[in-house]
Amino acid sequence: MKEKQLDYVLVPLGLFIFLLYHVWLLFTIIYYPSRTVVGLNAESRRNWVFSMMSDPLKNGVLAVQTIRNNIMASTLLATTAITLSSLISVFVSNASNSSSSKLVYGSKTSFVSSIKYFSILLCFLVAFLCNIQSIRYYAHVSFLATVPAFKDRNDCMEYVARNLNRGSFFWSLGLRAFYLSFPLFLWIFGPIPMFVCCCLMSFVLYFLDTTTSFTRDLQCQSFKGEAKANDVESIHHSL
Repeated sequence: MKEKQLDYVLVPLGLFIFLLYHVWLLFTIIYYPSRTVVGLNAESRRNWVFSMMSDPLKNGVLAVQTIRNNIMASTLLATTAITLSSLISVFVSNASNSSSSKLVYGSKTSFVSSIKYFSILLCFLVAFLCNIQSIRYYAHVSFLATVPAFKDRNDCMEYVARNLNRGSFFWSLGLRAFYLSFPLFLWIFGPIPMFVCCCLMSFVLYFLDTTTSFTRDLQCQSFKGEAKANDVESIHHSL
């Protein structure tokens, strides 16, 4: 196969495998959330919000500190993403057109090289924007989770839990953009490393995103134990 044809065959095939895996993951999250780490974590965050907001005066400091840690994690990823975007922009602007290397196997035209660097830059910019949105939701939740007037109001607690999960979902999307940047970076060295990285990345993410029966049972037992404890506490306060 000619070198130019590798970019037109292996690169779309690798991206299709990566995209197909995430379409399956999205379908599983929507219809079978307990089988994915994202779904279990969303339910855990919802129960955490209800637990913290049941007594905001007592748990307010703990809630704010926990949300602050998430904000710091999102800030770190956002800073890393915008820094890498700036470095790539400077590198592309200063790179010479005669950039031929023995490590590169594939199309070496300037148009394809521009697409490679633009794809990596776009991934980091998407990661930056997603983490900025994550910080926005986390900051909003830090105010809502400590409002005493929202105590014993399930509609307000659901709203706070929904905003907290949205912030976490944006954080996950930003992290996925970082994951996608790995095969796109290897595309610089040729379409073959990029295709292999897409396959390996999808294989590894499958084990990171799915849960085992033991994890699901443990999560269900913790939810049931927390619900019983809340029922006993509510009966005690009523008496």
